[in-house]
Amino acid sequence: MSTEKQFPMTVAGKQKLQDELTSLITVKRKEVVERIKIARSFGDLSENSEYDSAKEDQAFVEGRISTLESMIRNAVIIAEEGNNDIVSLGRTVTFIEFPDGDEETYTIVGSAEADPLEGLISNDSPIAKGLLGKTVGDKVRILTPGGEMEVEVKTIS
Repeated sequence: MSTEKQFPMTVAGKQKLQDELTSLITVKRKEVVERIKIARSFGDLSENSEYDSAKEDQAFVEGRISTLESMIRNAVIIAEEGNNDIVSLGRTVTFIEFPDGDEETYTIVGSAEADPLEGLISNDSPIAKGLLGKTVGDKVRILTPGGEMEVEVKTIS
């Protein structure tokens, strides 16, 4: 018996995935079906690039719907209350990077809702792995694909 992968996420992260799923099912899927109908009217499907493109889009949309349904079904909501003294899943951590003193802030979330450009990093990322379990004042060396970095945890919320 196989067990499906669980996806840790915040309540907001789950809602964002649910909103995307609803949009794909109610809007995008219908748009793609309409594109396929129009492309079929152009005639010979063997040399119809519009049809091929629409079918590729349909495969992408259906694949994404399947992925989102699985992620939502197997979501494990991260408790956002609790100990703010330790870096953990669902916490926002600010750290100072040495030697230049750059300050960065990230919220550690599950991979399903990670979006580094929005300050949400996956618990599977090298930075999150290096910070998990640390407390304010801890200095940590983290090996990233871009090289090693040294940071000090400044705040946890």
